[in-house]
Amino acid sequence: MEKSFGLYFYLRKPKDFIDGDVPIYLRITINGSVTELSTKRRYHPSKWNKTAGRAEGKTEEAKSLNAFLDVIQQKVYETRRKLMEDDRPITAENIKIVLQGGEINDKRYMLMEIFQKHNEQMASLVGREFAPATLTRHETSYRHTLSFLQWKYKVSDIDILKLDYEFISDYEYWLKSTRKCEHNTTIKYLSNLRKIVNKCVRSGWLQRDPFLGFKMTKREVERTALTQLELDNMFEKQFQAERLNIVKDIFLFSCYTGLAYADVKKLKQSEVVDGIDSKQWLVYRRMKTDTVARIPLLPISIKIMQKYKAHPICMGNNHLLPVFSNQRMNAYLKEIADLCGISKTLTYHIARHTFATTITLSNGVPIETVSKMLGHRNLKTTQHYAKILDRKISDDMKLLCDKLSLASNSLKI
Repeated sequence: MEKSFGLYFYLRKPKDFIDGDVPIYLRITINGSVTELSTKRRYHPSKWNKTAGRAEGKTEEAKSLNAFLDVIQQKVYETRRKLMEDDRPITAENIKIVLQGGEINDKRYMLMEIFQKHNEQMASLVGREFAPATLTRHETSYRHTLSFLQWKYKVSDIDILKLDYEFISDYEYWLKSTRKCEHNTTIKYLSNLRKIVNKCVRSGWLQRDPFLGFKMTKREVERTALTQLELDNMFEKQFQAERLNIVKDIFLFSCYTGLAYADVKKLKQSEVVDGIDSKQWLVYRRMKTDTVARIPLLPISIKIMQKYKAHPICMGNNHLLPVFSNQRMNAYLKEIADLCGISKTLTYHIARHTFATTITLSNGVPIETVSKMLGHRNLKTTQHYAKILDRKISDDMKLLCDKLSLASNSLKI
C-alpha cells in the first residue's frame, strides 16, 4: 500500500524556449518514486496557473483543456483503485504502463527468496571468493531477518516493494531490543541486508532504496591490546596442561606477526621463505581480503615456529602450527588470562591489535609499514587497529622537549 500519492500537471518548456505553446506533462509521485508522461496537448505559459496545474481563465479553450486534464486525472485514480483491487503493486511506473496501454509485469520479488539465493551462490564460492566466516555471517543475518518478519508481520517472506525506511528502522530497533545486539553488530546485520537490497535496486526490481537517509555509521570502539609487560609474563608462564601451552605459543606467534586466526589456521610451512634480507619471512595470502602480506619474522616468532616443526599435526599436513578451533582457542585464552593475572577479556583477535600497537607502532615502526604487514588494502583500516599507546606519546614528546630545551638554552631571556 502506498503511503504518499500525488499528481500534478505542468508545462515543460524546451531549453531554447522564447515564446509559444509548450507541451503539458503529468507527473505522478508515489512513495517518493516519480514518473512523467505527456498529455499530447500544448498550452501557452502566460495562460497557465502553475499552482493549480490547470489552464487559467474562463474561455472555452481553457474550459475544454481543463476538462480534458480532469479526465486524465480521473483515469489515474481509477487505475490506482484497480491495481489495489487486483492486489497488484501500486507504483507510479505501473500506473503509467496501464495508462499507455501496456502490460504490467506481475512477477513479484520476495526478500527472503532473493536472500536465500544469494547465500547459496556465496556458499558455492567459499574457499575461492569468500571465507567460511563470511558465509556464516550472512546465514545468521538471514535467520535474523526471517525472525523479524515473523515477529512484526507474522509472515515468512515479504515483497521487496514493501520495504521502506520504516521497515529498516523497525528492524534496527528489533535487533537492539529483542536480539540484544550492540550498535556495531546491528549495523553489520543491516549491512548484510543492504547488500541484498542493493542487488534488487541494480536489477531494476526496486525503484527506491529503502536505506536512503538511514544512518549506517559505526561507533568508535576502544580496541584492547596487551602491554609489553603482559606479553613478557605470558611468555615466561608455563602451564601444567599442554593444551594451554600450545594455545599460549600460537597466540604469542600472532602477537609478533599480526596474523588473524583464519590465517594462522591455514598457514603452511612452505609460506616461510627467505626474504630480501636473506632472513626468514612469512609470505601468505590473507583469507579476509585476498591480499598478499609479507612479514619479516621476529626472533620470538621463529622460536615458536621451530618448537612445533616436528609436531604430528604439523608434519602430517604441512601446517606451520597445531591450531585448535577458534572456539576452543578463545575458551583456553580465558583460562590463560586468569592464570597470568590479565584482567582484560582475552580473545584471539587481541593478538592482531597487540602487534599493531605494542609490538610495532609503539616501537617506532611507521604506520605505512604496519599496514603492509597486516595485509590491509588502505591505511584507514590500519588506523582503526593501531591505537598509539601512551608510552609512545610520552617518548615522542620527550624528544620534542629535549629539542626545545636545547634551543631555549641558547636564548638570552
